[in-house]
Amino acid sequence: MKEKNRKETRWTGFYANLALIYAVAAMVSGVFFREFTKFTQFTGQTRLSVMHTHYFMLGMFFFLILALAQKVLNFSDQKTGGVILAYQIGLNITAAAFLVRGLGQVQGTEWSKAMDASISGIAGIGHILTGISMILVLLKIKKSVMRETVG
Repeated sequence: MKEKNRKETRWTGFYANLALIYAVAAMVSGVFFREFTKFTQFTGQTRLSVMHTHYFMLGMFFFLILALAQKVLNFSDQKTGGVILAYQIGLNITAAAFLVRGLGQVQGTEWSKAMDASISGIAGIGHILTGISMILVLLKIKKSVMRETVG
């Protein structure tokens, strides 16, 4: 029983730490968006504006919810760690693509069709990685819920 509590606490702390990291990333990206557009006197639409919300919702809130779910269901194991890594890679690839696209929009960069498609493709790969990983984690939680209700 003691080993189970240690595992639960370790994973809960891990998720809580990730929530904190993504909260900071969300705030930094929000301040950067506001200050960079103010500095450049840019008033149009830019992808920089969505980095803030992506990091808050898909970063901070997602990992906060996982911390709570871990505390209640103790669903995480070694395989979950790989899925969480893929999730983070996907989220940060997406954010990096938003950053590149947003900086170009603010600076008025004219992308070639190939470069424009490449940036969109990279953002798409990030979204796919994030989405698939999220579904895998949710299936893991569902399995744990079913085990709790049956057992």
